[in-house]
Amino acid sequence: MTEDAISFECHGAALVGIVHKPQQPGRRGILMVVGGGPQYRAGGHRQLTLWSRRLCREGFPVLRFDYRGMGDAHGEFRGFEDVDDDIRAAVDRFMQEVPGIDEVVLWGECDAASAILFYAHRDPRVKAAVLLNPWVRTEAGAAQAILRHYYLHRIMQPSFWKKVFGLQFNVMGSIGSALALLKKSRASKNAESVGSPDAMGGALPRDMPLPERLLAGMTRLAGPVMLVLSGRDLIAREFDALASGSEAWKEQFTRKPVVRHDFPESDHTFSSEAQRTDVVERALVWLRSW
Repeated sequence: MTEDAISFECHGAALVGIVHKPQQPGRRGILMVVGGGPQYRAGGHRQLTLWSRRLCREGFPVLRFDYRGMGDAHGEFRGFEDVDDDIRAAVDRFMQEVPGIDEVVLWGECDAASAILFYAHRDPRVKAAVLLNPWVRTEAGAAQAILRHYYLHRIMQPSFWKKVFGLQFNVMGSIGSALALLKKSRASKNAESVGSPDAMGGALPRDMPLPERLLAGMTRLAGPVMLVLSGRDLIAREFDALASGSEAWKEQFTRKPVVRHDFPESDHTFSSEAQRTDVVERALVWLRSW
């Protein structure tokens, strides 16, 4: 395989990417969308680099790139809610670099997964998506996730009870914090209806609450989806609580070709070699299944 550095434009700003090209490229290409805050094309723990090389060795062309304001790209930092044009420019250049590609799979973690749902349904070249620990953060959702997972996990730890019995535990402060979180969590209302896909052409409204925008994006994405959720990650737990508590999300998971993989021992970024390998091996099985 070859790895070539490229530069291409998005509204006058130079973006930078790496194209991984097998000796005999397949027709299905993988576009890595950077996520997780101000990351760049290598990804946390170099995951995007390592995943790209593994996928390429199996015959899948891959492009990973920096969008505006990230890594080596020029321009102003946009944030995940405003990178549609960057993704489109990357898809354009990817298909020029590997002419045999006739369909693209978008791959992203955290807020990149959310950006993918905002964009994918607007580009007919995008046929599928890999979504890892999608970012669906709301104040109420975060409070619910902390109450349900962090506090429960904490009271099971010996170090917690050592502090309690050693009189090193701030009881009143913790009670106050828990009550504040409980108040926030009760403000939650899951998205249940976002209208029909046909009635919602064009970009999703920016004033639509984030959970509803993600549901609208999922509703309008017709192709296969691989959903990956980490067990040791509050962001993944928040998304799981949203999806499992919403009839509209449940309907999407039953109506669409969605394959879900849960990794109970994985952290948010799949930081160990074993976690990283498990993700890409399951992705390869999925990519060959349709």
